[in-house]
Amino acid sequence: MSEKILLIDGHSILNRAYYGLPNLTNWEGLHTNAVYGFLNIMTKVLEEEKPEYLAVAFDLHAPTFRHKMYDAYKGTRKPMPEELREQVPLIKEVLTAMGVAIVTKEGYEADDLLGTIAGLAEKKGMDATILSGDRDLLQLATDHVLIRIPKTKGGKTEVEDYHAKEVLETYQVTPPQIIELKALMGDTADNIPGIPGVGEKTATKIIAAYGSIENAHEHLEEIKPNKAKESLRDHYDLAVLSKKLATIDTESPVEFSWEAARMGNLYTPEAYDYFKRLEFKNLLSRFDQQETEQKELPSWRSVEDFAEAENIWNQAEQSAQTGVAVVDGMEGIRGVAVAMEDQEVVYFPVEGFQTEGVLCGHLERLFAGSSEIGAWDVKSIRKKIEIPERKGIFDLGIGAYLMNPLKSDYTYDDVAKEYLGEQLPSQEEVFSGMKKPDPKKADNEQAAAYGAYQAYVALHGKDALKKALQEAGMWNLFEEIEMPLVFTLDDMEKEGILVKGEELKLYGEKLEVRIRELEEKIYEEAGETFNINSPKQLGVILFEKMQMPGGKKTKTGYSTAADVLDKLAPDYPFVADILEYRQLTKLKSTYADGLAGYIGEDGRIHSTFNQTITATGRISSTEPNLQNIPVRMELGRLIRKVFVPRDGFVFLDADYSQIELRVLAHLSGDEMLIKAYREAQDIHRMTASQVFHIPFDEVTPLQRRNAKAVNFGIVYGISSFGLSQDLSITRKEAADYIEKYFATYPKIKSYLDGEVEKAKADGYSLTMFGRRRPVPELKSSNFMQRSFGERIAMNSPIQGTAADIIKIAMIRVNQALRSEHLRSRLVLQVHDELLIETAKEEVEEVSAILEREMRQAADLSVPLEVDMHTGENWYEAK
Repeated sequence: MSEKILLIDGHSILNRAYYGLPNLTNWEGLHTNAVYGFLNIMTKVLEEEKPEYLAVAFDLHAPTFRHKMYDAYKGTRKPMPEELREQVPLIKEVLTAMGVAIVTKEGYEADDLLGTIAGLAEKKGMDATILSGDRDLLQLATDHVLIRIPKTKGGKTEVEDYHAKEVLETYQVTPPQIIELKALMGDTADNIPGIPGVGEKTATKIIAAYGSIENAHEHLEEIKPNKAKESLRDHYDLAVLSKKLATIDTESPVEFSWEAARMGNLYTPEAYDYFKRLEFKNLLSRFDQQETEQKELPSWRSVEDFAEAENIWNQAEQSAQTGVAVVDGMEGIRGVAVAMEDQEVVYFPVEGFQTEGVLCGHLERLFAGSSEIGAWDVKSIRKKIEIPERKGIFDLGIGAYLMNPLKSDYTYDDVAKEYLGEQLPSQEEVFSGMKKPDPKKADNEQAAAYGAYQAYVALHGKDALKKALQEAGMWNLFEEIEMPLVFTLDDMEKEGILVKGEELKLYGEKLEVRIRELEEKIYEEAGETFNINSPKQLGVILFEKMQMPGGKKTKTGYSTAADVLDKLAPDYPFVADILEYRQLTKLKSTYADGLAGYIGEDGRIHSTFNQTITATGRISSTEPNLQNIPVRMELGRLIRKVFVPRDGFVFLDADYSQIELRVLAHLSGDEMLIKAYREAQDIHRMTASQVFHIPFDEVTPLQRRNAKAVNFGIVYGISSFGLSQDLSITRKEAADYIEKYFATYPKIKSYLDGEVEKAKADGYSLTMFGRRRPVPELKSSNFMQRSFGERIAMNSPIQGTAADIIKIAMIRVNQALRSEHLRSRLVLQVHDELLIETAKEEVEEVSAILEREMRQAADLSVPLEVDMHTGENWYEAK
């Protein structure tokens, strides 16, 4: 077999990768999606082609001989997005680190370099494969030069392959005649003019018949249609110019080294460093373990001897600082790793003398002592052992989250890289051979290494993260709010909330009855049965069979999204039934059926509360999500009846009243809004009165509702379009509402604009308590992304401050209930609402605690108001 070279059109594949993948950034804020996609495409094609040589050609940012020939060449191209531009030097650095030959030449395009090298390869008796998204390169196809063009079809990337034969079959012309086609029809992408009035079909007929523009010109009188004949006669000079512009120079003076292009090991230590830095974890498995182990890694050892273990634990308890990692097993703890200054990390497996009980006892004493402890997921550890709430315990995941709340996870190797400047094997590398890293299923050596690396970073990363938090002004936020919150959330998770399983089942059955009624009604009106849950089938029924207006056809059929149906529902009862059907089926599957699986042996649901998920600092709830229990429709609210307190208790529900608007009043300093809240006025009625210039007492319910939508919409940076959709009014009316609102509250407008400008300058927005929310969208070259960033910059300080306030209230309420030795417990938090399972004899005392702690959680220029209700179930209490 002949040797082969793979030639890659660098900018073309990078551009394709950029638009084919969502925006990705690493911890430094570097955009990486184009580089990641490029590497994936390249490695896939390398596996398929198995070439002996590899080179990537790039255009240079300099005029070429074509620009000198024709000033307007490529003049219509839009500038490269900044997020893509910054990745061009990056991909070159990565490829260089991988030992890949990079080819450039001033005055020439990548096409010319690829064509020249492919020609050289063919002369040497080799095969060449050119990978590019540019069909201009089809002119280079021969029996030994393969052009591979990736394209997206049905959401998947497919590659079209062209030797000379396939070009002729597909385009009815030979590869060199692709140039002749361009001479006649031009190329809008490169701004090659062609001749007026001749498109692809006509150009193909002419070239298939006459072979070249020169021969066609010689047979001018035979050319049909007349329009093409006249165009070729009148603009032959343009055709000649276009042919020159479209011709790839296969004799370019490229400087090319076959030795440099010879394939070697792409997965070098230098490339490993780049892949780690850019967080390409899925690609790390390609590296030889020996290559990565050349780096100096923290040393660790496994200890099973009882006497030695006791001695080490004693040292840890006396140590000023320790790092701890608990490795979970299929049942209980699998092992514990401990790191101390100037010592090897020690891993204690649960085997031999080191029973789980012994390890837990040591851990409890360590956490109860005076040592400063760095650990991962303290809340999870606290499920296994008693950990007192005290200063000096540092959860590195939470610290890393505060520094960058946009990430999806916070791992030991990321913290090591970002704060210690060290490259440690990732979970994917430690658990190599596993589809999904899981310490429970790993072998003993892998579990030990995983625990050891975690403990090492827990010890050494703690101070580095503390310093970073202090420099960012977030140390108090971490120490006074986020760390105490760990203990409050753990208390809530352990407590859980009681659910009447039988009533939940009956609720599901009621829903089922109504769902079947709606199904029959929908089929009857439609005149046929169909899959109501199929957007495609529903779209045909609505917009073709029933001829309803507003049908938006997409590639997959008509859109039946909620916003489309919401507009139709008031005029078409059939659509209102569809919407009710959707809501009820979701209620049944998600709540009536879904919640049943989470009821524990104690009859209670123990949800997980997460504090490192949302970018604004809000707490989220999962497994199951109890914060998303429906409230808008009565049938949805009824599900709250199945959540009940234990015998001898009631639910006491406390909810902040309009907390985000109150925060806005404080942060903006708007005197009128502050005055309204201090005087306990109906804020929505007052806004309607001011905006619509009518007396306060004459405001209609509709005007108040509209003012309420504006009030809350402003907090979220609502646009005139968004408000017009919410209120079913014109965009002009909505814009007028917003304009009048800002005239009424002038300081709100200047505050919101100021927050956007500050976020643009700093790269992040700030809450009243110093919480940072990075806003990279503000630097996007995409208008929609920038607009989204502006809304984030307006809303994050408000929503984030409200989230901080409720956290402070939660912590203080939980601490007060315990310090005063009450039986009542905080069981649930839903955004601005706290639910207490309250002993009946403690209602008055707990009410006073809630009133005091929630009102005093923050010192605002307006009072924090709390609404409280009691009930025999959550429905009644709310």
